[in-house]
Amino acid sequence: MGIPLWRPSEECIRQANMTRFMSLVNDKYDLHIGSYAELYDWSVQYIPDFWATMWDYADITASRPYDAVVDDLTRFPGAHWFPGARLNFAENLLRYQDDHTAFIFRGETQRSATMSYRELYNTVARLSASLRRIGVKPGDRVVGYMPNLIETAVAMLATTAIGATWSSCATDIGPEAVLDRLGQIEPTVLFAVDGYFYKGKPFDSLTNAARIARGMPSLLQTVVVGYVNDHPQIDSIPHGVLYSDFLSKEASPRLAFEQLPFDHPVYIMFSSGTTGKPKCMVQGQGVLLNHLKELLLHTDLKREDTISYITTCSWMMWNWLMSALGVGATIVLYDGNPNYPDAGAMWQLIQDERITVFGLSASYINYLRSEGITPGTSYDLSSLKEISQTGSALSDEGFAWVYREIKADLHFNSIAGGTDINGCFAAGNPLSPVYAGQLQGPALGMKVKVYDEHGHPVLDRQGELVCEAPAPSMPLSFWNDPSGERYHSAYFDVYPHVWRHGDAVVMDSQTGGITFLGRSDATLKPSGVRIGPSEVYNQIEKLSEVADSLVIGQNWQGDQRIILFVKMAPCQSLTDELKNRIKKALRENASPRHVPALIVEVPEIPYTLNMKKVESSVTNILNGRPVTNRDALMNPESLSYYEKILPELQR
Repeated sequence: MGIPLWRPSEECIRQANMTRFMSLVNDKYDLHIGSYAELYDWSVQYIPDFWATMWDYADITASRPYDAVVDDLTRFPGAHWFPGARLNFAENLLRYQDDHTAFIFRGETQRSATMSYRELYNTVARLSASLRRIGVKPGDRVVGYMPNLIETAVAMLATTAIGATWSSCATDIGPEAVLDRLGQIEPTVLFAVDGYFYKGKPFDSLTNAARIARGMPSLLQTVVVGYVNDHPQIDSIPHGVLYSDFLSKEASPRLAFEQLPFDHPVYIMFSSGTTGKPKCMVQGQGVLLNHLKELLLHTDLKREDTISYITTCSWMMWNWLMSALGVGATIVLYDGNPNYPDAGAMWQLIQDERITVFGLSASYINYLRSEGITPGTSYDLSSLKEISQTGSALSDEGFAWVYREIKADLHFNSIAGGTDINGCFAAGNPLSPVYAGQLQGPALGMKVKVYDEHGHPVLDRQGELVCEAPAPSMPLSFWNDPSGERYHSAYFDVYPHVWRHGDAVVMDSQTGGITFLGRSDATLKPSGVRIGPSEVYNQIEKLSEVADSLVIGQNWQGDQRIILFVKMAPCQSLTDELKNRIKKALRENASPRHVPALIVEVPEIPYTLNMKKVESSVTNILNGRPVTNRDALMNPESLSYYEKILPELQR
């Protein structure tokens, strides 16, 4: 078990939101719960009671109360949450209308802006009026191709206030990858930007925005925000209008919040696209309740806090961060390279803005470690009470480094879940100790287990992360999946009526902590960003020199790196010039994160008997795990080459 790296003080426990929530549960149900483990057990044994209490504790605003918490927990998938309730997602995030600061924007070029809750409410009202004026209505899709700007947040809130559905991609993603995502859902409005900054340099986004807009014939309007330039030229943009011109000039228009069922679509998030185009996951207002659970209870966020996360609006952590508005906290939005002009940039930001809760990835921590950065001695981090870490697994050494080189007394809240649920299956809590390499435990209300290969729960050994019961933020459906077949096959085909998430984990029987070992499927997660192999294959297939390819994620130095294996066409060889062309194509047409760390020539690519590429077997080889499905391969002998070159790939 080891010695805890941190234990919460008695004062920390006494002041925690979770302690107040626990008292509410004890009073309401005449219980004597006194620890996180006991609270968790109650939350998954009495699931309707837990979520009903969470609804009350989060003070959910609804114009009509619910008739029941859930119709049938045994319908998994298919349970309906809070039937009868009528509410609005944005109204719950805009409950405050005062002069408290809602947003602080800081870009790497030192551009900055602030917006109070009063100003935010008014700006959302103006933009919502503009969207209504052009005909946007409940159920329509509004999308963003945007950096992490205040305008992006305003667009999401104005969209969901109307009852339309929001989806977004960051500007570092190429147009083909964007169209593979946003193009599927036939949006009515596109919010785009003229450019962005990265490592101090401006990058044009208008060319990509024009290409994206042309690829979406459903658009009524493309609204362009001027970021790099105050008055960008948008003549090439289909249905283009500047944000400053589109925004209603009415001083204080009435903000009408459409009152909608609990299962009305709020967000569309995207899977990694492991097989074909990314799946479009439709998520309802259950995201609100789950986010507030994670922010209020697991993160212990309070109105006086200032929270920031290193994220783009392609990642679910952006959506998660937006829900901090429902707590009334101040959100610091940062856009650009977190290591520009140097690796101290974020710690300077924490010092300057007095950030109390800071979110980062394992890869960012490992970068700081490799550069010998010591934030705790170089910056005033007295405001910092918590670091939230996600994206990929962090090593024991990474945990210890945080407490040694950042701050000895803070809550290191390592969390893990997925875009699929827009939240966490495992998370930290402010009541329990932190152990190296372990997330503190399963999240409240999530009936998490670890299954072995036979579907039996296990402790203290590697298995599959599963969830045995429904939760409100699970997808309502997949887009264009009327029968639910794709939704079912994504999570429920392996263990009937049990959600299989695709993470390899170990649950500690003594601490209750969970250690994440990486993806158990083929999804790539460099720096915590989910990438589907098909996004790489789509670009490689355009090269005549390459006959076939396989892309794999290898656990490497505390993160994951991408290795691309290529089978060359006859009379072709893998030259440095071809490697550079491959990298250039992936960087420009997908994103910089799609660029492989290594490109290796191989004689064969493994396939199943029904002619599907087998990423999982090679992933297991590269990460030191056994290959269990050789019999399912058409050419199992092909694996011997990957086993042969493994020592070279581990250097």
